[in-house]
Amino acid sequence: MAAPLFWAGLYTLTRPTIDLLWPLNTPAAFVLPALIYPVLEEIVFRGAGQGLAWRTKLANYAIGPLSGPNLLVSAVFTSLHVVLQGGWLAGSVLIPSLIFGYFRDRYNNIAPCIVLHVVYNVGLFLLFKAPG
Repeated sequence: MAAPLFWAGLYTLTRPTIDLLWPLNTPAAFVLPALIYPVLEEIVFRGAGQGLAWRTKLANYAIGPLSGPNLLVSAVFTSLHVVLQGGWLAGSVLIPSLIFGYFRDRYNNIAPCIVLHVVYNVGLFLLFKAPG
């Protein structure tokens, strides 16, 4: 439910021209970031990274419902987005990352993270990332 709120806020700030049919013209530009990358990122960050972090002393720390492993992996995930993509929007992945990590911890499984990440990216790229 947080993704539509983010999209609405982003729309309010940027007022983009939205073309919902653009993925039909350039499917690879949509499929890779909206479907493939989220699956790979969740396998690496939530599956391997957060899984390994649970085997360290970080497992003893939490801030409210956010585990130490989730906080660490989300910080790394966000930092990499900022370094590789630049801009304030890259930094906006922190909150979704913490949410994905929370579900990884809650269910001890990355499947919910993958579903949430794909839904988030599909909406984001469909609405705001039309190539041009």
